[in-house]
Amino acid sequence: MAFMDAERTTHDSPHPGRADALTDVPGLRVGHAQRTGGGWLTGTTVVLAPEGGAVAAVDVRGGGPGTRETDALDPRNLVQRVDAVVLTGGSAFGLDSASGVAGWLEEHGRGFRVGPDPAQVVPVVPAAALFDLGRGGHWRARPGADLGREAAEAAARSEPGAPVAQGNTGAGAGAVAGGLKGGMGSASLVLPSGVTVAALVAVNAVGSVVDPRTGALYGQGYGPSGDAGAHLPGGEERAEAARRLAAARAESERRQAASVRPPLNTTLAVVATDAALTRAQAHKLAGTAHDGLARAIRPVHLMSDGDTVFALATGDRPLVPEESGDGTEDPAFGVHREAGALNEVLAAGADALTRAVVKAVLAAEGVDGPGGVFPAYRDLFGGPF
Repeated sequence: MAFMDAERTTHDSPHPGRADALTDVPGLRVGHAQRTGGGWLTGTTVVLAPEGGAVAAVDVRGGGPGTRETDALDPRNLVQRVDAVVLTGGSAFGLDSASGVAGWLEEHGRGFRVGPDPAQVVPVVPAAALFDLGRGGHWRARPGADLGREAAEAAARSEPGAPVAQGNTGAGAGAVAGGLKGGMGSASLVLPSGVTVAALVAVNAVGSVVDPRTGALYGQGYGPSGDAGAHLPGGEERAEAARRLAAARAESERRQAASVRPPLNTTLAVVATDAALTRAQAHKLAGTAHDGLARAIRPVHLMSDGDTVFALATGDRPLVPEESGDGTEDPAFGVHREAGALNEVLAAGADALTRAVVKAVLAAEGVDGPGGVFPAYRDLFGGPF
């Protein structure tokens, strides 16, 4: 079939897509906007769905989430598809950025149709916020509607399949993970069936991404052969890194004493696929993708986190290709075959999210400003990153 011919792979196991990013899912675009310096260290990231939207779901597991429109994604509710998802800094204040995205979508006639005029739409824009207040120095420096619109426009301008900026950008601008500088990361996997599964994450966790016994990133063992991040620091290097990280944490607490004391965080992610999923199946994808966070961040899902994973399914590819059967098999076998195909997507979602966390940490650049000292992993550990 034509839909299988365009991207069919001869690989026997999943492998990264062309951009190794969320944009490997056809139709998805990613835009970032951030403010840094002058008391600012925050930003917003928008995932823009293709025309007509995408099936969407969410799974919230952190104890302190900040979200908007997540109830609309319940499979029991009315809205079937969404046109954008927003990940933002600024804690609950930063959710204002979604208003800018909704305004941009309305201007382009995109949203839930509520009247006979095509312009009569109400965009449903699910959003989640991470805590980065005060990290740039000013407590009131947080994203608003203007930053959301800027990120939406950046996504709309991007080319199909464009690389996704990672590290200190968008919602990852002010992200911190266990005292280390966090950031944005993205990764993708193409399954033997040709289905693409990808992840985008803003790593901002109370827990650590580094194994203190080895100095290695917890998630680095889950990437395809040849992935960066396999560096194993020696004992002296680990000791020196621990000393520098402790000093940075102490200095950050001193600088933040007048505003906020850590830890307050939240890791946000979007996992997406071009497979045709129901809303219930997309909800399962969002839930199992949290396993990817648990592999790469320890501990995770704490009361001081608001860990939230969105799932998007564009539906370009049947979950079970039509050519996989002749139509004469027992219907029960068809159900098992669909479950097996879904299992592959679920497993790939968790793997892609783990890889995205690793890429975010390796891409992050250290920050030393009025709101704190946040060294990057590559500042503390040498290696071929």
